[in-house]
Amino acid sequence: MRTLNSYLDEYAESHQHPTNKSIHNIAVPLIMWSLLGFLHSFTLGSDDFRLSYVLIFLAMIYYASFRKPLVLLAMGLITALMVYSFNFVPELRWVSLGVFLLSWVAQFYGHKVEGKKPSFFKDLLFLLIGPIWVMSKAAPNLVGRQNAV
Repeated sequence: MRTLNSYLDEYAESHQHPTNKSIHNIAVPLIMWSLLGFLHSFTLGSDDFRLSYVLIFLAMIYYASFRKPLVLLAMGLITALMVYSFNFVPELRWVSLGVFLLSWVAQFYGHKVEGKKPSFFKDLLFLLIGPIWVMSKAAPNLVGRQNAV
């Protein structure tokens, strides 16, 4: 299995342009929030069990595989805050869908400026690496990196 740092390094290769980096710093968390929000608007059997919980569970297993407890803790806290915020968004499904689409348009614009394809075109796991990459720039010590990516 690849290390987290190898994923982050490869992700960074297609995120060098300052405009693309800035767009990603905003759009990646918005995509994460909107995807979870959209899935959270669907229940599985009861109002207490949401489709978003399945994705969160699988993502946390993946994040745990990197054996970086602070990454797991930080992503868990960020995700919990996102899920909590859903209680305050009327029409969550439609707001999430709109935010999701606009954020992806921004991301693809950033990659057009960059002149490189998005990393997830090569490997879908990069969709889970993006949030850690954004976090690693703000708090490099959380992922064990000396310098922000």
